[in-house]
Amino acid sequence: MKNTILRLILLIAVLAGINWLASILFFRWDLTEDKRYSISDATKQLLNDLDQDITVNVYLQGDFPAGFERLESATRETLDEFKTYANGHLTVNYSDPTQAVNEEQRQKQFLNLVDRGLTPTNVFANEDGKRTEKIIFPGVIVQADTLAVPVQLLKGNRASSPEEQLNQSYEGVEFEIASAIRLLANRERKKVGLVVSHTKVPPARLSDLIATIQQNYDVFLDMNNPESYDGLDALLVLKPDSAFSEDEKFKLDQYVVGGGRAIFFVDGSRVDSVSLDGNYAQPIDLNLSDLFFRWGARVNTNLVKDLNCAEILLNVGNMGDQPEIKPLPWRFFPVLNNFGQHPISRNINAVYTRFLSSIDTVGGAAEIVKTPLLMTSPYTQLVNSPALIGYNEARKEPVAADYRGGVKIAGVLLEGSFSSLFKNRILPDDPRAVKFKESGNTGKVIICSDGDIVVNDYDYKRNTPLPLGYDRVSKQTFGNKDFVMHALDYMTDANGLISARTKQVSIRALDKIQIQEKRKFWQSVNLIIPLAFIGVFGGLHYYLRRRKYA
Repeated sequence: MKNTILRLILLIAVLAGINWLASILFFRWDLTEDKRYSISDATKQLLNDLDQDITVNVYLQGDFPAGFERLESATRETLDEFKTYANGHLTVNYSDPTQAVNEEQRQKQFLNLVDRGLTPTNVFANEDGKRTEKIIFPGVIVQADTLAVPVQLLKGNRASSPEEQLNQSYEGVEFEIASAIRLLANRERKKVGLVVSHTKVPPARLSDLIATIQQNYDVFLDMNNPESYDGLDALLVLKPDSAFSEDEKFKLDQYVVGGGRAIFFVDGSRVDSVSLDGNYAQPIDLNLSDLFFRWGARVNTNLVKDLNCAEILLNVGNMGDQPEIKPLPWRFFPVLNNFGQHPISRNINAVYTRFLSSIDTVGGAAEIVKTPLLMTSPYTQLVNSPALIGYNEARKEPVAADYRGGVKIAGVLLEGSFSSLFKNRILPDDPRAVKFKESGNTGKVIICSDGDIVVNDYDYKRNTPLPLGYDRVSKQTFGNKDFVMHALDYMTDANGLISARTKQVSIRALDKIQIQEKRKFWQSVNLIIPLAFIGVFGGLHYYLRRRKYA
């Protein structure tokens, strides 16, 4: 009796000790191979540092097909993990906007969510042999006080299959929601400079990019021709079409050598206008070639023709007395759907380009790491400038044998310790010699060989800019804006929140034919085997008790 009491006291003490340790020590153990239930260290730090209450309203609720159910589960699991590290500052609300008293109320809820920035999606399913259609909102709204940020969860590359696109959305849930939380919680906004003094692009055609950047950063337009770009967290050079002076190039050089982050959207050839019969594209000299070469890259003065391209509207003849307008592939407008293995370009939609040039990486900068970000398809042809370009070429059927140029680089990331182009060129009596740096901290540079990546179209009938990446012909929005914003995020985010975009969840698809053929067999196995185990266990238990007590 005494030993029993001691054992009971010892058991109670051990349980109390385990509970005490659990209250002061916290850990979670993700046993999945792809760590699908884990969040990045940068996200954990962001949530731990929250000092204000954040509310996440989730509208992805209801009965969905399997792919959307995985996205819904990923959203719920990710937010549960967020709440664990947010120290009580994160509240999550779930609601199904399709549930309403009547149809009028439902439509009112839909319009309200659209006005707040969420995009609905039509989902088709088969129920009892009938094809049904349902409108859902695969998104959340993150709110702090009176500020709210819509987050679209259904993203990914539109060229992928629906299953792959949903899986890409699954992988991006953490980054998309964490980015919105950071936007609301970030007290210190990064400073981004935009060099637009060398472009003739109207401000209205850069307005969508500038407005998007202003949501996350403090924007400075050329900073009134400053002596240097020091103090900026990133610098964007947007589609220049006139040459930089040596003094301006010196400022760019010293900014990068000092550890700056710069993104260049430049053209290799100038195409002012195109006619049916053709106009000439000319090489463009921006006086940046030697600077790029020192960094390890060269923008060629050519044009890339790609069989994977966008379409243009062209008059192909007359139907009676009316012109017949048809969309035709225009191989001078490559659609880039080949990306490097990097968080900037991972799982984004294809990027729309116009009159793209190729980029070569060059030696002489061994300390610089070069990572291709944007690439063409393998079916390319290079046209050296000056070149005659006419819309009538779209009428011709391309000869496949002429498009064997292979994959061309259209965007490259350069990282490392840069050395100055002006090394051994600055004399001691030069006023610039006082602050001159031959080499310095680790810097980052992205060079893209098409300035039109950042230029949006404009609807002159409605007098409003169109979204960046929107194509009037196909009526779809490409991934131009996502690419630029992810690049800026990578350049300016010291904590590395963009590392969450490296999460990779494998699709373990079932064989649909086997499922259909052996459906009844596996249903029977799942029904009978558990019952058989229970029967065997019960019979064995009865036999042992009978043997012991009979």
